[in-house]
Amino acid sequence: MPTSFTVVPVEAQGEERQRDGQLREEEDEGDERDRGAGDGIAGESSPFINCAELGRGNMYEGKNMALFEEEMDSNPMVSSLLNKLANYTNLTQGVVEHEADEDSKRKEVKGPRMGTFIGVYLPCLQNILGVILFLRLTWIVGTAGVLESFIIVFMCCACTMLTAISMSAIATNGVVPAGGSYYMISRSLGPEFGGAVGLCFYLGTTFAGAMYILGTIEILLTYISPSAAIFKVADVGDETEAMLNNMRVYGTCIVILMAIVVFVGVKYVNKLALVFLACVILSIIAIYAGVIKTAFDPPDFPICLLGNRTLSKRNFDVCAKFTESNNETKTTPLWRLFCDSSLLNATCDDYFSLNNVTEIQGIPGIMSGVLTDNLWSAYSEKGSVVEKKDQPSVAGSEESKMGGLPYVFTDIMTYFTMLVGIYFPSVTGIMAGSNRSGDLKDAQKSIPTGTILAISTTSFIYLSCIVLFGACIEGVILRDKFGEAVNGNLVVGTLAWPSPWVIVIGSFFSTCGAGLQSLTGAPRLLQAIARDGIVPFIQIFGHGKANGEPTWALLLTVGICEIGILIASLDSVAPILSMFFLMCYMFVNLACAVQTLLRTPNWRPRFKYYHWTLSFLGMSLCLALMFICSWYYALIAMLIAGCIYKYIEYRGAEKEWGDGIRGLSLNAARYALLRVEDGPPHTKNWRPQLLVLLNLDNEQLVKHPRLLSFTSQLKAGKGLTIVGSVLQGIYLDKCTETQKAEENVKALMGVEKTKGFCQIVVSPNFRDGISYLIQSAGLGGMKHNTVLMAWPQSWKQTDNRFSWKNFVDTVRETTAAQQALLVAKNIDLFPTNQERFTEGNIDVWWIVHDGGMLMLLPFLLRQHKVWRKCKMRIFTVAQMDDNSIQMKKDLQMFLYHLRLNAQVEVVEMFENDISAFTYEKTLMMEQRSQMLKQMQLSKNEREREAQLIHDKNTASRSAPAVEVSVAAAVPEKVQMTWTKEKFVAEKHKNKDSNVSGFKDIFNMKPNQSNVRRMHTAVKLNGVVLNKSQHAQLVLLNMPGPPKNRKGDENYMEFLEVLTEGLDRVLLVRGSGREVITIYS
Repeated sequence: MPTSFTVVPVEAQGEERQRDGQLREEEDEGDERDRGAGDGIAGESSPFINCAELGRGNMYEGKNMALFEEEMDSNPMVSSLLNKLANYTNLTQGVVEHEADEDSKRKEVKGPRMGTFIGVYLPCLQNILGVILFLRLTWIVGTAGVLESFIIVFMCCACTMLTAISMSAIATNGVVPAGGSYYMISRSLGPEFGGAVGLCFYLGTTFAGAMYILGTIEILLTYISPSAAIFKVADVGDETEAMLNNMRVYGTCIVILMAIVVFVGVKYVNKLALVFLACVILSIIAIYAGVIKTAFDPPDFPICLLGNRTLSKRNFDVCAKFTESNNETKTTPLWRLFCDSSLLNATCDDYFSLNNVTEIQGIPGIMSGVLTDNLWSAYSEKGSVVEKKDQPSVAGSEESKMGGLPYVFTDIMTYFTMLVGIYFPSVTGIMAGSNRSGDLKDAQKSIPTGTILAISTTSFIYLSCIVLFGACIEGVILRDKFGEAVNGNLVVGTLAWPSPWVIVIGSFFSTCGAGLQSLTGAPRLLQAIARDGIVPFIQIFGHGKANGEPTWALLLTVGICEIGILIASLDSVAPILSMFFLMCYMFVNLACAVQTLLRTPNWRPRFKYYHWTLSFLGMSLCLALMFICSWYYALIAMLIAGCIYKYIEYRGAEKEWGDGIRGLSLNAARYALLRVEDGPPHTKNWRPQLLVLLNLDNEQLVKHPRLLSFTSQLKAGKGLTIVGSVLQGIYLDKCTETQKAEENVKALMGVEKTKGFCQIVVSPNFRDGISYLIQSAGLGGMKHNTVLMAWPQSWKQTDNRFSWKNFVDTVRETTAAQQALLVAKNIDLFPTNQERFTEGNIDVWWIVHDGGMLMLLPFLLRQHKVWRKCKMRIFTVAQMDDNSIQMKKDLQMFLYHLRLNAQVEVVEMFENDISAFTYEKTLMMEQRSQMLKQMQLSKNEREREAQLIHDKNTASRSAPAVEVSVAAAVPEKVQMTWTKEKFVAEKHKNKDSNVSGFKDIFNMKPNQSNVRRMHTAVKLNGVVLNKSQHAQLVLLNMPGPPKNRKGDENYMEFLEVLTEGLDRVLLVRGSGREVITIYS
């Protein structure tokens, strides 16, 4: 979208300069006014980020933008920002820095100057065209036939083309620093995918180095200097084993030599790249020139056939059984290979005797029509003889096929999928351009153009070579992998013009260069991953020499490369690196598809010729090719990537790169939330979704950490958990404290392994803050249905922010919101996550039915290892008119249908007279409450006077439990505010009213309703203590607060009496809806 900028000149610059001059003179005279805006803001003379390198002319001096001067530190002026962007350079990390350090004469790094052709097209061309083209493509054409070979090459080229389209979209969506595919995948799919696929890509590049080195040795020992072999062939049939051993020895030497070259002189490797590329291009030109020449002058490469079997011409020269010389018939060396002597009457091989020896042209030429013979596949078993189709032959005995005879044998079993795995590495290397993005003049233009053009060129070369090879070369020669039928020449070399040595030498240097490039690039890729810090165990490989050379990464690369060398077979190594490259390409396509489907605002690629369907097709093709090549290699590669992914997820450093997986998670969460019904779930799906209310101290630390321990034990990571707390004050003043509190709560949640969300609310008063949390916590259908809080131990202290009034209002609000409430009493005595109860009971006292939550909670707790060995006991209370025996049977049947294992007991509570203790306890409670209402004192004075009367009654009636609880409620600061003078003044002021008031208090009679409630609490507490005093946890029905708000304080007393003497108590108040069912 084109955007227009208009630069508006600021007038009266001369006047501004005069004012500046006056200001400077005043400052020199000692005026303390600030140089800039005059507000004393530190750093105002340097309002830009990292502006130390800017000249004085670029610094902020004028007063035209005084309105924005206070924001200059965080928001630089547009002119400064544009200046920085114009001077931005993004050099490749690694090789460029190495060369800059080596070349001390270069004082400053020059800006990137490479264009599309030099920077992208040629590097991609060099990396794509390589060892497979020269050593295996003719063999693939001969084995699979022209048609199936065309399919193989087309599939692989289509895969890389689709990947290049996706890569172009990602590479043009902003600046891509050095790192290539790793950077693109990690920043698009997140650190987990990026690290896993980055390491797989590293392994693929390393094994590619091993493959190129093996190709180099094969060319050297097979076509250049066969006599250089260390292991000679002792017995017939041991050629393969000897060759593998030679490749292991030579490969180890060459990989060490290359590592030294890379370690000492990386810049020479880069400068030789052009030479290696020239070798590749000259070799391909020689192939096309040879094809053209075959049309009118085919080269002379005769093939010797015995019947329809191809003969290896390494041990004989004349393709005949005997020759005529001076009217004398003489046997040839070929005769002696099949017969036991050179005499004409010697005993010969049966097949040799029955069939004639014929000689045909190995390269009949493009006009010969041999293409029709090579259209179809000719797969074979390992050790079978390469035979010409439609050639007459007489079958001999089976022994004639045994080894030791000069036939051309197949060294491996061939089939379509295996050939795909061997061929695919020849189309890799499409990332070469994106890896050099830092060296390009315009990366967003060059990468798509150069990469797609290079793939198009190489695809044309491969596809045309398949047709031309099939049209020019005899099928038995194509299937002769090592050129034994043409005197040990490289098969593709026989087609080249002017000489086979052009291909041999060119391919030798090409594979050498490709091996050096792999050993140069792979360590830097590993170093980039290590420096990102997402995989902890490889961080050591991020270190290197002072100039950035990745020494440790190079050592690891050489070690892994040696593993490929020890495999020693190019045909076995190729499918391994195919897996890793295919996995990398698959995730590049996935990254593009995810970003396109998410439509994130930042997804604005300059390359417009992409679509998510193309990316998805490319991803599917990559996955299909992985399993086509080798299903067990594919599974191993995916297992390795999966393990790395989970390791990074579990142990790795958390990185936020704005990746697509995070966006995908948000999209999925939004979709799921919209699908979830905005209403109560079905009873079968109900589970406690907790809102945990925490108290924080003055340092914003959690007062009761065990509440989070209990939460994790109850939830076990399932369902929704919101941990909330309230800070008292105004949000603008409490921003810092809010952040600190949130950090502390999240840290404790991590320690206690509580999986959930943290929400801190700032409110003018604590009561409203709790109400806000209960009303608004959660989102859509993901809202809490249960509130968990700790019992306020010091509720009798009215200066406590979570006083009895707040607690009772919270109980009422949860009931109004139809939410369950769990109150943990003596929470500090609850077990931590590290403790284990080896025995004991979880006792449930089921007094009233409020939805079955009392049944469900012990079952959930016993899923956790802390409570796993505890037994569940359920107690219920029978009244006078109840049949306790029948109640027990019914309860056992109910539990059976609920699939809960628990011991059942029915406790009988008979009606009896209200004890004097209950009467006195109720009276004491009401006296205290009434006294507080009558006395017109301040808050602290009222507490002290109430405490004096309470202590007097406690001492006279010997109520130890109440005495302890009240004693804890005496704050020292109350006594400090009660002076003698104040007491005398108040005493004379309210003498008459106080005397009459106290007379009323001490002469009053308790309310009968309160007496009955206290009787129930005392009676029930006695029964619970008798049965469950030693239980590990007691769950009780929590009675609701009175409808008349005047009795709220009495309600707290009732709960205190009900739970007195118990260590761990969980008061449970249901939401009123069923949460457990007997139905499936």
